[in-house]
Amino acid sequence: MEATAPYRQREHLDYPRLTMFQMVERIAAQYPDEPAYEFYGRKTSYGAFLSRIERAARAFWAHGIRPGDAVTVCMPNTPQALDCFYAINRIGAVANMVHPLSAQEEITYYLNVSASKMLLTVDLFYEKVAAALEAADHPVTILTARMQEELPPHLAALYVLKKGRGYLRFPRTPHLLWSRFLKDGDDAVELPEPTFDKDRTAVILYSGGTSGTPKGICLSDLNFNACAMQVREALGMEFRTGLKMLSCMPLFHGFGLGINLHAVLIHGACCLLMPTFTGKTYARMVKNKKPNFIAGVPTIFDALLHVPELQNADLSFLSGMFCGGDSLPVELKRRIDTFLRDHNAHIQVREGYGLTECVTASCLTPRDEYREGSIGIPFPDTVYAIVQPGTDNVVPNGEEGEIILRGPSVMLGYLNDPEETARTLRRLADGNVWLYTGDLGHMDDDGYVYFHQRLKRMIITNGYNVYPSRIENAIDECPEVAYSCVIGVKDERRMQRVKAFIVPAPGVSPDETTKKAILDQLRRKIAAYALPREIEFRQELPRTLVGKVAYRVLEEEEERK
Repeated sequence: MEATAPYRQREHLDYPRLTMFQMVERIAAQYPDEPAYEFYGRKTSYGAFLSRIERAARAFWAHGIRPGDAVTVCMPNTPQALDCFYAINRIGAVANMVHPLSAQEEITYYLNVSASKMLLTVDLFYEKVAAALEAADHPVTILTARMQEELPPHLAALYVLKKGRGYLRFPRTPHLLWSRFLKDGDDAVELPEPTFDKDRTAVILYSGGTSGTPKGICLSDLNFNACAMQVREALGMEFRTGLKMLSCMPLFHGFGLGINLHAVLIHGACCLLMPTFTGKTYARMVKNKKPNFIAGVPTIFDALLHVPELQNADLSFLSGMFCGGDSLPVELKRRIDTFLRDHNAHIQVREGYGLTECVTASCLTPRDEYREGSIGIPFPDTVYAIVQPGTDNVVPNGEEGEIILRGPSVMLGYLNDPEETARTLRRLADGNVWLYTGDLGHMDDDGYVYFHQRLKRMIITNGYNVYPSRIENAIDECPEVAYSCVIGVKDERRMQRVKAFIVPAPGVSPDETTKKAILDQLRRKIAAYALPREIEFRQELPRTLVGKVAYRVLEEEEERK
């Protein structure tokens, strides 16, 4: 039997001049009867999905939404959210994507900065959204969706009994139910043909983080379509009808919208929609629905290692597991890969790298090769370089510097922020516009990229540069540790000292004996100047809205002391 040659992705792809809606429309014409998405057992075919999009688009048009107008989508992963997103794109409007768990003042900010004319939310968040609208600087129409309207009858009844009863009535603030809104477009509203413009803002996503003002990231149809097509090429395997993706990552996040949803839908596969995440529900979906692909952040996969539902499960149906959104510790990757092998999945977890400024991933570990610490090779038509921080000077292979990249998925710019756009997107001597990521890393001689950490996270202690992610990796390898976060805190003598926050592994006591055991192991792996001067045990660490450890929250706590 001949050995299979290592997969090599194409360097260049042809990107059609189509909108995101048109990409879905094209696949729906080919496979009208294939399932586009499934929501708690209820399947919607591509043909039906297209009809739902058109109906929603006519309703928006009937309510005066026109090309260039912004509509805010403040929703979990539900059918109404998908219908709404592609309907907005269908008529050339701008989808302003907002986390439904955002604070009231944040929602007001998102509405004001985008000048949104309408907003769709789910009934569970109606009162908060209505309060946010009262502080908005312009009128905004609220559309309210009900989860139970998309559930199978038996689950809808159970949902109303458990959660929905309190949301069947609303305050007297004017609002419009999504189901009623759709009927307003049924009176033969004629829509203009979609038009493609590579420089048009189609989607606004917001930068993550826990402090400061979020930046609106303006992305085009080409950005999303290119990323989706690049993902399929980088997978090195079929991505087609009949296959399923467990779509847990939220659609207000680049990873969720770009890979868990759009990349799936334009290739005819099926999205298994999950509106909320818990380890138990995720494990049950994996076991019962048997998705071929799962993609998420490290915390999701770490949770899967500990849920009883998967301990004896056969995971041979998995064709791909992809990790992004945060750095994947080497030790956690080893544990995940061992777990996959022990459960008959003949794959490894593949780490990607990217940022919302290029939709999401732009680099991925190859299917058949792994280099420890590497985040893989760039997608087709995406070029990486490493420059000396603060300059445009490319450093030699193997030398650390700031990661910069260029390609068709790079954003148009930041919303209403030309100065920050000019700092992040720079036209260099080669004539190309490069995205300066603010991340440190290096490349080897074969073009494999290695992420080190955010430039802003670097700790300077006694004149030495200390990189928290490297220390976290060393800490997480200790058997006493579940996970950790390292920050720099003020120190009169050293300028900063290294402090580690550690969540102990199950059954481990957070005491001095454990602390000593961890430090003893660290001394063998990291330099003395980089050792944590302080260790604080906690039952859990703060998270951002997308599940990353919120190191900035810990930094702010220390600053207030």
